[in-house]
Amino acid sequence: MVKKLFDLRKNYANIFIMGLTKKQMEVYRFISQYTDEHGIAPTQREIKEHFGLKSFGSVQRYLNYLMDANLLERDLNARRGIALCSEGPSKSTQNESVCELPLLGLVAAGNPIEALENPDDHFPVPVQMIKSSHQHFALRVQGDSMIEDGILEDDIVIVRQTAKAEVGQTIVAVIDGDATLKKYFPFKDKIELRPANSRLGPITVGEDVADFKIVGKMVGLIRSYE
Repeated sequence: MVKKLFDLRKNYANIFIMGLTKKQMEVYRFISQYTDEHGIAPTQREIKEHFGLKSFGSVQRYLNYLMDANLLERDLNARRGIALCSEGPSKSTQNESVCELPLLGLVAAGNPIEALENPDDHFPVPVQMIKSSHQHFALRVQGDSMIEDGILEDDIVIVRQTAKAEVGQTIVAVIDGDATLKKYFPFKDKIELRPANSRLGPITVGEDVADFKIVGKMVGLIRSYE
């Protein structure tokens, strides 16, 4: 049985709503909360100082992103010309920027853990990470065997479903019912699943392994810094 996951969407969904980054969403939240508390929007200087931005150009870039997402409207000639857009985010923007993948469970970046089964949840990802001609799913990483490739515990990896892989690709494999995330190196009489951690050795899959299969290859990664 795949371990039960908490609702990851609460931690991640806002990062990608309408294609915005986490920082862009933080700027939007600040403007929204400030407006609720004071009855007026913050000035560009207040936004700049709150986030420690180096220039007003950085502030204006954030505002432009939020305007493009139909979250803000503003008057460039007014000191407090920022306003929350009454129409809210564009549905077309929302639908085109984000899709939801089945979140199948945990995958070990270490020793294999429980096999992948039915999804516990779904996870929002930017559509740019997905090719429509392939099936994809998401997995939460457990362990540190892939840290030298920048894959950390609690990261979400995006996996393209496939039974084949090229030499050196990072794959999700199931070994005797257990799933693991490793680099794939096939040989004539064995397969090596190599970690990206110099402290650890590979998992060797030989003739004595009754059940081995590739279920997908990693095509993307999502991380929360909260």
